[in-house]
Amino acid sequence: MGSRHLLQEQNRGEAVGVMKQKNNPAVGQVKNRRALGDIGNLVTLKPLEGKPLPDITRPVTRSFCAQLLANAQKDAAENKKFQKPLAVNADNNKLVQQQPKKKVTVKPKPAPVPQQATVIEIGPDTGEKTKGESSSRNKKPQSSLTSTLTARSKAACGLNYKLKPKNIIDIDAQDVDNELAEVEYVEDIYKFYKLVENESLVHDYMNSQPEINDKMRAILIDWLIEVHNKFELTNETLYLTINIVDRFLAAETVARRELQCVGMSAMLIASKYEEIWAPEVNDFVQISDRAYENKHVLVMEKRILGRLEWNLTVPTPYVFIARFIKASVTSPETTMENMVYFYAELGMMHYEVIRFCPSMVAAAAVYAARATMNKIPVWHDTLEMHSGFSEMQVMECAKMMVVFHSMAKSDEKRKVIYRKYSSVTRGAVALYPPAKALLGSLAC
Repeated sequence: MGSRHLLQEQNRGEAVGVMKQKNNPAVGQVKNRRALGDIGNLVTLKPLEGKPLPDITRPVTRSFCAQLLANAQKDAAENKKFQKPLAVNADNNKLVQQQPKKKVTVKPKPAPVPQQATVIEIGPDTGEKTKGESSSRNKKPQSSLTSTLTARSKAACGLNYKLKPKNIIDIDAQDVDNELAEVEYVEDIYKFYKLVENESLVHDYMNSQPEINDKMRAILIDWLIEVHNKFELTNETLYLTINIVDRFLAAETVARRELQCVGMSAMLIASKYEEIWAPEVNDFVQISDRAYENKHVLVMEKRILGRLEWNLTVPTPYVFIARFIKASVTSPETTMENMVYFYAELGMMHYEVIRFCPSMVAAAAVYAARATMNKIPVWHDTLEMHSGFSEMQVMECAKMMVVFHSMAKSDEKRKVIYRKYSSVTRGAVALYPPAKALLGSLAC
């Protein structure tokens, strides 16, 4: 900035005489001041190494003067590669060489690259691709921000470095264009379910209930399945109802006369949570043959919600069943689906299954259904990967479900599930003979 002011002061001094001669007004003329466009426009810069400066064809402003200096420095740097940078001397307005301070920089040695090094390219649709060092990306893939971030997150966590075996089928390939399937997030969702399912796992509570036993609970669950079927509610509502009943009974002592009211209030809560059009309180009162009044159901509803601290978002066996049926890759799917739900409801009705986590109940139901329908192999790598359980881990729970199937026809007090899945609309899967292989191994 100091050099610019010196140039302008010198230019003004040289141009004063010229302006006084040309702008002297005659006597009697009005002294009109001329425009200031020519003031300070005479710049005296000496050429570098005998090269003439270009003619100035426009007024020299401050920015233009700075541009001239920059251009001069650039030309000098190109002519002499090792020439030191130029600067304007404040005393005589000449371009002089500036002595910069020498900086010593040490360049780090590059790390040796192995010959077999690979480059991982992350794309939105194909995941990761491994190429050699000499390969290059010919075309930039068209990707969405969500898919790109998802792929990069998996690569950062090291998830994509584990290659899947060739015999594992991609069960989500057909739902790539289905936005409701949430293909980009479905694996993360079920990993989260597996992490939190143990938080809502019910412990053995029957010894703490002085007036209730496991047979009473089984009769209650069997009746709730019948109510669920008459109201034509969704499967999510049924599984959440049983979860609420068990969690409440594990947390609080209930009298025998209140047990049915607990089941009604639990289904009312689950219906409000899952259904679009939930049944009213009067509907539950009437279906219970008016064993309770409206106020009893509402008081019990408030009592259950307070005891559970309004925590209703829990993974039930249903969310895992829906995924494991898809991983089963069995045709016809409708018959297999009905068979899995039949075993799952049989298992949840019996108190012995309460010690297994929801994902184990779902996996065992799929295993028992495939064994009953003589599917070979009964448990393959795709099911093992998505369920997280090996065949030996699900064997115990699956054997118990097959035993319940063998006793369902002769059980006179709890025949709702057997009648429900003996109908043609449900594929009459209850009429299938139980898996002899599992029954035989259990007898041994």
